[in-house]
Amino acid sequence: MYTPPEDRYTKIPYRRCGKSGLKLPAISLGLWHNFGNITPISIGQQILRTAFDNGITHFDLANNYGPPYGEAERNFGIHMDNDWHSHRDELVISTKAGYDMWPGPYGNFGSRKYLMASLDQSLKRMHLDYVDIFYHHRPDPETPIEETMQALHDIVKSGKALYVGISNYSAEQAETAIKTLKGMGTHMLIHQPNYSMFNRTLEKGLCNVLENEGVGCIAFGPLAGGILAGRYLNGVPEDSRAGHDPRYLKPDNITEQKLSKVRSLNTLAELRGQTLAQMALAWTLRNGYVTSALIGASKPQQVIENAQALKNLEFTAAELAEIENILSEE
Repeated sequence: MYTPPEDRYTKIPYRRCGKSGLKLPAISLGLWHNFGNITPISIGQQILRTAFDNGITHFDLANNYGPPYGEAERNFGIHMDNDWHSHRDELVISTKAGYDMWPGPYGNFGSRKYLMASLDQSLKRMHLDYVDIFYHHRPDPETPIEETMQALHDIVKSGKALYVGISNYSAEQAETAIKTLKGMGTHMLIHQPNYSMFNRTLEKGLCNVLENEGVGCIAFGPLAGGILAGRYLNGVPEDSRAGHDPRYLKPDNITEQKLSKVRSLNTLAELRGQTLAQMALAWTLRNGYVTSALIGASKPQQVIENAQALKNLEFTAAELAEIENILSEE
């Protein structure tokens, strides 16, 4: 029988998510890469338990996380049965739909039919009655935004999700979606963009939209697919993600120019008394407009190490200037 430590809520700060009553841990756990059939159930259980033991209450999934598609949710359903039903009200569990999930015209993008069907499937796989947050995973260039937002609105009204959000929307797309949903009587809780030292799209107007509309922000990819994790300072280790599972971080993308920047950033992190990953997470969280940063983990120790980033979120003006200088180097 799993019994979490009583002091778990003293180990991590919680941040209010936009203009809502919901607080998220400053670091959340994403189940993107390491909860499919490539990871033993026992390891996934250790990772989830370690996260919760250290105050991480938010577990983030999507319908097509795996591999194969749906496997992360199916495995999470096993973990729900084994560990989490007695702690359900202490957790924020999210899932998404928007990328390809099943063959044919009804298993992709943003139609009402797809979103409604996908959420029902996700709930069955995860052995849940509802999720806390349901996201539209990416914009649909063909489905009217009114249809997609109406589906999210109706999902909240149905009780199958307490809140709804969007992911991968541009500033203009996000503003349209947020205002459309608001006009229906539902507040958009959160946006999940890709944000790291190597991806600054959030800063190009999107953060202003979210702040103005009272929408929270949870950053995925804060370690830039793993290149800011510090594992590639001297090449590509065989046991690294790029070495054995290059679906999302391909060895060809780890250029010498980028590695040179990573090495310089690592030197600065050491001067701050942090690992490169810890500094990268702290940098992502340095401004108040990022509610939480999503981490992935293939072993429990990575969760603990990444959570240590929260011990030092402060940067001097000189440190921030040095980071900008490093990133701008040709």
